[in-house]
Amino acid sequence: MPYITSVHESLPYVDLEPTPEQRAAAEALIAQERTTVPDDPHHALLRPAYTPHLTPAMQAEVERVANNQTKEGKKTQLSAIDLSRYEVDDDEAAEDEAAALRARLSQAYTSQTYLRGRRAHLALLDSYGKNAWLVGNWQTEADLKSLETELGETRRQVDLVTLRRQTAQNEAAGELRSLEETWRTGVGRVLETEAAAEELRLQILEARRQRAEEGV
Repeated sequence: MPYITSVHESLPYVDLEPTPEQRAAAEALIAQERTTVPDDPHHALLRPAYTPHLTPAMQAEVERVANNQTKEGKKTQLSAIDLSRYEVDDDEAAEDEAAALRARLSQAYTSQTYLRGRRAHLALLDSYGKNAWLVGNWQTEADLKSLETELGETRRQVDLVTLRRQTAQNEAAGELRSLEETWRTGVGRVLETEAAAEELRLQILEARRQRAEEGV
């Protein structure tokens, strides 16, 4: 008999498919066992619970922004983009007209510098953005092909492992069935021996009782 150097937790190519009665009995045992241990909601194999709804606070904030209102009920505008840099404050009354003009001129220079930089950036984007986008797509396609090649090789290795596992189990199927039958026969003989020993013990007790009664 060959020496067994590995142990398989399951033998799908050797074990027979369970009958409906056996499957129902196993599922009943599993359900009974699960009632004693609650499920872990953070188990790694369980998918996180899907919560499509928003919390009441988040929903109220979404409705407030949709209605374009502040928390006090007043109308407001989104301040994602600061438009003040493009505006001139005509309502501010400056005591010194020259200082006011210098301040406005400084704001105008700031806006001009910002717009000049934006224009230069847009010009660069117009000149080189297309090529940069194409190069980025090319790099992404190369990464995708590399991942697909790695995935194909991994799947091939999985298929080879599955075939080796099937071959090993098929080769050991006869020996495993023989060992299982031997084990069942041994267990049956042990039970028969225990039953015979119990019957013999009862006979001895009965014989002693009868002798005790005859002696009395």
